[in-house]
Amino acid sequence: MGFNCGIVGLPNVGKSTLFNALTETANADAANYPFCTIEPNTGRVSVPDNRLYALAKLANSANVIPTQLEFVDIAGLVRGAAQGEGLGNQFLANIREVDAIAHVLRCFEDGEITHVEGSVDPIRDTATIETELMLADIESLERRMSGLMKKSRGGDAEAKSNLTLMEKLFAQLSDGVPARRATELSEVEALRVPHLQLLTSKPVLYVCNVGESEAASGNAFCRDVAVQAAGEGAAHVIVSAAIEAEISQLDNQDKVEFLAELGLKETGLARLIRAGYKLLDLVTFFTVGLKEARAWTVAKGATAPMAAGVIHTDFQRGFIRAETIAYDDYIANEGEVGAKDAGKLRIEGSDYKVADGDVFHFRFNV
Repeated sequence: MGFNCGIVGLPNVGKSTLFNALTETANADAANYPFCTIEPNTGRVSVPDNRLYALAKLANSANVIPTQLEFVDIAGLVRGAAQGEGLGNQFLANIREVDAIAHVLRCFEDGEITHVEGSVDPIRDTATIETELMLADIESLERRMSGLMKKSRGGDAEAKSNLTLMEKLFAQLSDGVPARRATELSEVEALRVPHLQLLTSKPVLYVCNVGESEAASGNAFCRDVAVQAAGEGAAHVIVSAAIEAEISQLDNQDKVEFLAELGLKETGLARLIRAGYKLLDLVTFFTVGLKEARAWTVAKGATAPMAAGVIHTDFQRGFIRAETIAYDDYIANEGEVGAKDAGKLRIEGSDYKVADGDVFHFRFNV
């Protein structure tokens, strides 16, 4: 099961620099001119989780394998993208393929780095991209509603239902409300919105890219973004792409010392990765043994057989039961044996919904 987060923003806001630091590679060119990124770059990153290492220590696991999240560096968008300006059509198509959006905002002044709008204003930049995404969604809905109207008049109940939902979304998009914040939808309609693959239905994380001296505290630009994010029910993180690029080249000891000098306890990327993970509404479960301790990812609400299927399709197909220990119980009782002795091991069936931190041993038969 793959989960990915697209890194978007105007040209020259630091997307590719951030992506390079995230993946600790130089796969994405970083340069001071628009459309440096043409084809989207993709990289997988480990999700920081201290629980995994605590479990591995208790189980004396030989290997530790974190769960991962995929980031996609997408070409910079400019005003008019919905009408094909710049690399607009390609940009919009790439966004349609991701599960969530990390919107990088330039929150630093630097006369040597060009800004396509001529000045630094992250709130204006969010509006620019949001407007282009809404215009693209409006165009998409117009095309689809035209076909549904004919079917609806012919008595097609499903077409009529879809048309009603699209008309509600179309009206709100026309009023400047993105699909993810649409109101007046029934519970069933709200569940169907993601299946329409609208660009503005995807959850958004605002990433404030600041200068090196402001990595710990942020600045006035960041505070403006924080207010906007809170009003939308969205999240935001503060990162200095320049610092993260430097840190990505250091060994672990040097990283710790460098972060301490800057007044930071952890990298901005660690916060960004965790925020992206949370944005996608994911949970982590673990498998632990002498050979390896491993973290796995499922969407919130996934059942035990679905979790088993992430490890191997045979596990899901032949699922019998899941022997389950909560993370806190595993730690408090110093491992699997202690948890069993304390009566903390549970037997869960196919209806069980995975809780974050579950330690599983799956029983199956194929």
